[in-house]
Amino acid sequence: MTDPTAVGPDHLRRGAFVYIRQSSLAQVENNTESTRRQYALVDKALLLGWPRAAVSVVDEDLGRSGAQSAGRSGFAHMATEVAMGRVGIVLCLEVSRLARNNADWYRLLDLCALTRTLIADTDGLYHPGDFNDRLVLGLKGTMSEAELHILRARLDGGIRHKAARGELRRGVPTGFVWGDADGEICFHPDEAVVNAIRNVFERFAETGSARRVWLWFRSNALLFPLQDTRTLGREVRWVVPTYHAIHGILVHPCYAGAYTYGRTRFERYIDDVGNVRSRSRRLPREEWAVLIRDHHPGFIDWETFEANRMRIDTNTRPRAHQIADGAGDRTDKGPTGRAVREGAALLQGLALCGHCGRRLRTHYRGRNASPGYHCPGKSVVEGRGQYCLNVGGCQLDAAVTDAFLTALQPAGMEAALLAAERLDADQDAALDQWRLEVERRKYEASLAERRYRAVDPDNRLVARGLETQWEQRLRELGDAEAEIERRQRLRPRGLSDTERKALLALGQDLRRVWSAPTTTDRDRKELLRTLLEEVTIVVERAEYRARLAIRWRSGDITRLDVALPRSNPPTRRTDEETIDLIRRLAVHHADGVIAGILNRQGRRTVSGDRFTASHVQGLRHYRGIARPNAPTEPRDGETVTVRKAAERLGLTPSTLLRWIEDGFIPAEQPTPGAPWQIHITDELLARFVEKTPPGFIPMIEATKRLGVSRQTILQRVKRGELQAVHICQGRRKGLRIKAPDASPDLFAAIPGNGG
Repeated sequence: MTDPTAVGPDHLRRGAFVYIRQSSLAQVENNTESTRRQYALVDKALLLGWPRAAVSVVDEDLGRSGAQSAGRSGFAHMATEVAMGRVGIVLCLEVSRLARNNADWYRLLDLCALTRTLIADTDGLYHPGDFNDRLVLGLKGTMSEAELHILRARLDGGIRHKAARGELRRGVPTGFVWGDADGEICFHPDEAVVNAIRNVFERFAETGSARRVWLWFRSNALLFPLQDTRTLGREVRWVVPTYHAIHGILVHPCYAGAYTYGRTRFERYIDDVGNVRSRSRRLPREEWAVLIRDHHPGFIDWETFEANRMRIDTNTRPRAHQIADGAGDRTDKGPTGRAVREGAALLQGLALCGHCGRRLRTHYRGRNASPGYHCPGKSVVEGRGQYCLNVGGCQLDAAVTDAFLTALQPAGMEAALLAAERLDADQDAALDQWRLEVERRKYEASLAERRYRAVDPDNRLVARGLETQWEQRLRELGDAEAEIERRQRLRPRGLSDTERKALLALGQDLRRVWSAPTTTDRDRKELLRTLLEEVTIVVERAEYRARLAIRWRSGDITRLDVALPRSNPPTRRTDEETIDLIRRLAVHHADGVIAGILNRQGRRTVSGDRFTASHVQGLRHYRGIARPNAPTEPRDGETVTVRKAAERLGLTPSTLLRWIEDGFIPAEQPTPGAPWQIHITDELLARFVEKTPPGFIPMIEATKRLGVSRQTILQRVKRGELQAVHICQGRRKGLRIKAPDASPDLFAAIPGNGG
């Protein structure tokens, strides 16, 4: 309804909220008249009777879509105030400004109906609690959501129809720009940009690894072009290359001359806290909306692109759930094996298990890190840590290498020349890229100079900044020129006729090249992959033999039988010193205590583990070390541990250990780390008294009377030359010494003492 008398005193006692929203920042910037109309709703609230202090403007949602409430802080604040009964009326230009989906719209209507809050727009004044007004508001909300759907469907339809013809202008990757004709995509006009992209594909064709391409750029200190694919501009920034940039170029179909649309899909989901969010998900190729091959000139053809993608996929190590479960399946096997990695195992990525068909993994053992191969088939399927195949790799690598060099011998000279030419080509490619870099920096320095000279000299604020930029460009140009000069000096010179003849002679003997110290394991693996497709290995343990099936790139198969070594591992025994120690400790201690003593001394079993009671028991039984029986005649006194002796004598364990070290209390320790054994006798108990006997004096008086140190007195007590007792009670507890009156008699019995 439109009757302004619907505003009652109860509404005027509460506040008025003016809700302002535009769907995008572009609308806020361009559609300024709509913004003014929304702010003018404040005057309408004043006409309806609200004072200016009671009118609140909610404009936090400017530039945000009303398709959902997530991210609209203004709408959330207004809904909270409505629910608490603090709002009398909500004013907006159209009710569609409040929400573009029925979930948020009807939630707001329910809150307004419960709190008797009015809603007003340019068409009239509505009470959501009234049936007729709610019917009109519900219809407007449905029309608003339908309008948004129709607009989006109309725009998406036009975009998809234009993309199906390959004419939709979206951001193109680095190295391409849009031409003047409809759907025309051309190479970037900057020669340095195009040359950098071509180097990526040339290096990948040579190495077969995206990481090796990235390392080539980094080793030559080359910069890489970066172009914002979200814009249609041609601006390029030169940055330090990253692995993701190189990988993105190799897997993007645009570089193969294909036009694509719909490679990703935006999905809505609910996060952990209950908010609705959007994310982008890459789709498989069969789900792409548009794929037009040969749409524009590319750096490579489509067949090369497919081969590169397959090679990159095989370079990636699969997860456990991606390995085939059935025998004979080879879902993790590629046409040329995985990327070459470090290590001496030459068949890494090429070796297959002849029992189940899975690709073998490599391992290294021993001090010399001898290579080996194992099949984790049973580990994956049964989960018991067993191996379907486990064999050393030295004999297998030697056999495959011999077969490879034998097959390659006729082409030795051509291979040597090709290697020399490829080395020169690598050097020339890096130098060409640096020459283009120098040209680019010369242009930037010239442009900075022109900008500096074009500014008014009196405008020093601008002139100083342009002068600084000019100096920076000149320094960058000097660094680039110095770098290219250094590289030209270090560039290997061309081969002379004499050197070429020597190289051809060396090429005839590929075995010398293969075993040369300068040939790395990575180089040997790369050479093997030029001709070998895969090597299937079957191990026959009973016959100490391995059967190899070498499949070449040509499709031929060579079968080899390799003899495996029959070596018996040396018998490992516990050292005799440890056995003697166990024999001495077994007289006094149990097996668990002996194990603790051995571990505290840093001793280990033959397998490198810590000793346990079962280990000690097994060694005793194996070496015939018996536990002695209890003595038939009781021994005078009782042998106890430190803790029990401390309780018996009324001392703390730390004090007892100190008296043992000083010699006041006699004790035995069979070996370092073993428990102390204290023999409690009547003589020892007599040393602990409650009162000081006659003739006994404190330690400090004894040192003064005898004129010696405390340690000397304790040594004499330990040898039995002086008597000592320990006072257990009273304020002055401690040792008392019975010392003679004259100090010279103290050393009268010391041998060799002439004094």
